[in-house]
Amino acid sequence: MSLSRSPDSDPEIFALIGRTPLMPLRFGPEGLTIYAKAEFTNPSGSIKDRLALTILQDARARGLLRPDTTILECTSGNTGISLAMVGAALGCRVKILMSDTASVERRHLMRHFGAEVQLFKSTRGYQTGIDLSLQMAAADPRYFLPRQFENPLNALDHEEHTGPEILTQMGQQVDAFVSGFGTGGTITGCGRALKKRNPAVQVIVMEPAEAAMLSGELPCCHAIEGVSGGFVPPLLAGAPIDGRLKVTSSEALAMTRRLAREYGLLVGTSSGANVCAALQTARRLGPAARVVTILCDRAERYYSTSLFESPPPAARAEPEVSLAIGI
Repeated sequence: MSLSRSPDSDPEIFALIGRTPLMPLRFGPEGLTIYAKAEFTNPSGSIKDRLALTILQDARARGLLRPDTTILECTSGNTGISLAMVGAALGCRVKILMSDTASVERRHLMRHFGAEVQLFKSTRGYQTGIDLSLQMAAADPRYFLPRQFENPLNALDHEEHTGPEILTQMGQQVDAFVSGFGTGGTITGCGRALKKRNPAVQVIVMEPAEAAMLSGELPCCHAIEGVSGGFVPPLLAGAPIDGRLKVTSSEALAMTRRLAREYGLLVGTSSGANVCAALQTARRLGPAARVVTILCDRAERYYSTSLFESPPPAARAEPEVSLAIGI
């Protein structure tokens, strides 16, 4: 299957999704440079614009978005904002199920695009909301479920667009790709694209140290919103992962603040966590290594979170490295 983007009949806003810049980040004290894909430049402010556009375009082409259809999805926030934006441009109703622990700014943004937001108390991470969405859809056929955690179009879009963009911007030379996972679409799709070009590229998954489920630990609370939501998403099973890196919430928060104050990058905490893991990977591979990571979203949606509180003392341990083949 091959995906196409932005036919002439599409709303103009769709032309702004994807083809994001990739920038070198030079860390003087560490003597390292990593390369960061600026996904926060997508029109709603996050990488999730890509999957929202692809899945809803596909649904529209297959006649699944009828006049009485409501798009229904469980999300920690970014996918909901993207679905609300794309849905608004398409003239579709959107209803978002979101944990009551997610930042209030995300709710405001979704409602600003015209979406309905229904909060739930999370007892099993994302799985609580996923089960609720399935129950609602089973009771009312007017709901359309994008199924972001399992829809193969999510990973395929990154394989056919984000990954090739990275290769073009990096002159086809990438030594490692580092990313956390929420749905698993980014690391699965980009990993496939990069491995197709060069099987020696290392694909490293970042996960919160407090919820390192891929390392065999139980899920727990962490402050890196949008990643590791208490379960391993089905899409991650197809990811060509070579290793894992743990990053603590305090490390991620400190790096996110550093990106703002030293580099002028107003990004969210998952971006800071990705950069922490990318730096650790670059340190292991050497200063000449070309390590790419993702700046996932903008910081404005986290005003009410610990990111904007006074930072704690700066002492930090190095992220733990755990390489494992054949995950």
